[in-house]
Amino acid sequence: MANFLVPIFVLGIILYAFKQKVNIYESFLVGAKDGLVTTFKIAPAVIAMVFATNIFLNSHFLDFVFSYFTPFLEAVGIPNSILPMAMVRPISGTASLAIMSNIFELYGPDSFVGRLASNLQGCTDTTIYVLALYFSSIKVTKTKHALSAGLFADFVGIVAAFIITFLFFG
Repeated sequence: MANFLVPIFVLGIILYAFKQKVNIYESFLVGAKDGLVTTFKIAPAVIAMVFATNIFLNSHFLDFVFSYFTPFLEAVGIPNSILPMAMVRPISGTASLAIMSNIFELYGPDSFVGRLASNLQGCTDTTIYVLALYFSSIKVTKTKHALSAGLFADFVGIVAAFIITFLFFG
C-alpha cells in the first residue's frame, strides 16, 4: 500500500489540476524556478554553517570541555560517550547522526547509550542551523531572542531525553 500512496497522490494532484483547468507544465516550471531561487538564496548560509561546524568539530574543543565533566557524569550515571551528541545536536543534524551511528556501532542500538542517543535525537532540534539557514534566507538579523528560546528548548529536550531514558530503560 505504501508503494502506491505517492503515485496516487501525484495522480490526484494532476486530476485536480485538470479539473481546475490549470496549466500543469507551466505551474511546475514556476515552482521549479522558485525552488532554484530559494536554493541560491540559502546557499551562502548553508556553506557558512557547514564550514563553521567542521571547524568546531575538528578543533577538539568538546574533548577539552568534557574532560572537566567526566567525574560528575560518571557519578550520576550519564555515559560520557553521549556528550558530543548532546553538544553537537543544536548545531548540526548530520554531525549528530554520525555520532549516533558511531554509538550504535560501539554499543548497539538496544543498549542504554543507544536508546539515550535515539531519545536525544528525537527530543532536540538543530536550532543554530535552522536559525542560520532560515533567518538569513529572509534577511532577519536580530536573532537574539529566537536563539535563546531555541537553545533553552534544546536544553529542555536534552534533559527530557535523559529523564525518559532513565525512567524507561535505566
